[in-house]
Amino acid sequence: MTPNLMSTLETVNEAGGSLLLPSVPRYIRFGPFQIDQHRQEVFQGGSRLKLQGKVFQVLMALLEKPGEVVTREELRQRMWPADTQVNYDANVNTTVNKLRQALGDSSDKPLYVETIPRKGYCFVAQPEFSDQPAVPLATARTPLESGIAQEPNQALAESRRAATGSSRSLESSFWISMGMIGLILAGMVLGACIATVWNTHMAPVNLWP
Repeated sequence: MTPNLMSTLETVNEAGGSLLLPSVPRYIRFGPFQIDQHRQEVFQGGSRLKLQGKVFQVLMALLEKPGEVVTREELRQRMWPADTQVNYDANVNTTVNKLRQALGDSSDKPLYVETIPRKGYCFVAQPEFSDQPAVPLATARTPLESGIAQEPNQALAESRRAATGSSRSLESSFWISMGMIGLILAGMVLGACIATVWNTHMAPVNLWP
């Protein structure tokens, strides 16, 4: 059964920019996506999606009531204080469209976010909740965040570079040796030729019969 997220929602700041849901499992999954509620991050496979703050808030608002309508007024109250001077309708539309783009969703054939005319929006997929991530953290984190996990790959790369360097060094030594042998052989051939010419033209002539 889906946890009652609304009953456990705590707003950390008045603007509703940061949300903490301590009474429900840390991870929420739907389709290829996974949400880490503690880190407030969304992953697709092992890649982290860059969602703006309000886009993330809309997603969380929809996930609190999967299969139910979240009205535009609820989204407005959640994302903008009453005294904020903005065009609420336009901003809600823009934020929902950005969420759909991030999820690869469509308003015509929605997989996740369905528009309910004159009312609001509904999250049509069934999310799953878990205390364990489906994607290993070492895979999900960026290279900067998982420097330790990157060390084996770096070591492998350095090993390959060292092996390539050793191979090139051996190849270079082989050709240097072959060159030296060639020079020695050429010197020997040249010496033999000089000796032959010397013996032929410079040998002493016997004047006495």
